Amino acid sequence: MLFEVIKKKRGVRLGRLYTSHGVVDTPCFMPVGTQGTVKTQKISDLIENEVDIIVANTYHLYLRPGLDIIKKAGGLHSFSGWDKPILTDSGGYQVFSLADLRKIEKDGVVFQSHLDGSYHKFTPESVLEVEEILGSDIRMVLDHPASWPVPHNDARVALENTTSWARSSIRYKKDGHLLFGIVQGSTYKDLRERSVREITELNFDGYAIGGVSLGEPKSLSYEIAEWTADMLPEEKPRYLMGLGEPEDIKRYVEMGIDMFDCVLPTRNARTGTVFTKNGKMVIRNAIYKNDFEPIDPECDCFTCKHHTRAYIRHLFNTGEVLAPILATLHNIHYYTQLMKKIREEMI
Repeated sequence: MLFEVIKKKRGVRLGRLYTSHGVVDTPCFMPVGTQGTVKTQKISDLIENEVDIIVANTYHLYLRPGLDIIKKAGGLHSFSGWDKPILTDSGGYQVFSLADLRKIEKDGVVFQSHLDGSYHKFTPESVLEVEEILGSDIRMVLDHPASWPVPHNDARVALENTTSWARSSIRYKKDGHLLFGIVQGSTYKDLRERSVREITELNFDGYAIGGVSLGEPKSLSYEIAEWTADMLPEEKPRYLMGLGEPEDIKRYVEMGIDMFDCVLPTRNARTGTVFTKNGKMVIRNAIYKNDFEPIDPECDCFTCKHHTRAYIRHLFNTGEVLAPILATLHNIHYYTQLMKKIREEMI
């Protein structure tokens, strides 16, 4: 068994995802570790905060440190020291984020490196070869997300590329890991329906909803995600890529989505924004200069148990490296506890 839905209540699914490096309880949030590390965090911090799985990026690791080094190390788990599950993105997001540095071809994508200008061809097969060297537990196929707004015809072409590359990927699949297909179609419901039909016919181990929150209004993101999730197989895990805010996650969980990743908890922390039960707090603000309360008095993370708002503000305003470390630790704890509470409410 690769995935089981243990219980379903008002659309929320309580499940377990089985991988070669451990079991992941769902719904789950996966901190982003693009370079094989969650920025500012030690592995012991992640374990203490009950992180079960992280997301790494195939494109970035392919460029640095390069496949030879990771292969010699025995894979990304050995190289990084992280012994729990890893999901690797395929480089599909870079098709969107590095649009000025790539060229779409029928059989894949040619990237011009943002590091040194060199050219690299990513095909569905070569991406899976890279992910095989990385040794990730869950591997995403190469896809073509379309930015918003996008004409219907352009979104259709991106969908057809995604389907074609998915078919090449499923033929190349090897045992011992999970391979997820990705649904595209931008904000067009007819294209989303077509993409779901074509991708699910290939019988992937799980399915991701891609191409959401790429510029469209939040209300449209909700609509398209729910429309898509409702068409995905009940017995397979559902992954919404690249979202989101805590309040968004709660809403998407109610749509039956099982897995989430987002850079917000780490990126926001590095600029001094932390999450609390009362919303976001910009800890750098002068209002906290003489505030000797923890970030969140009800939080039991290391940061809140040992440090005050005034002290963390001081660290940020003096440029101390400890500032983003403590803020990130708190934010990751906030997200993992949010997911834990959602799961416990299902029991």
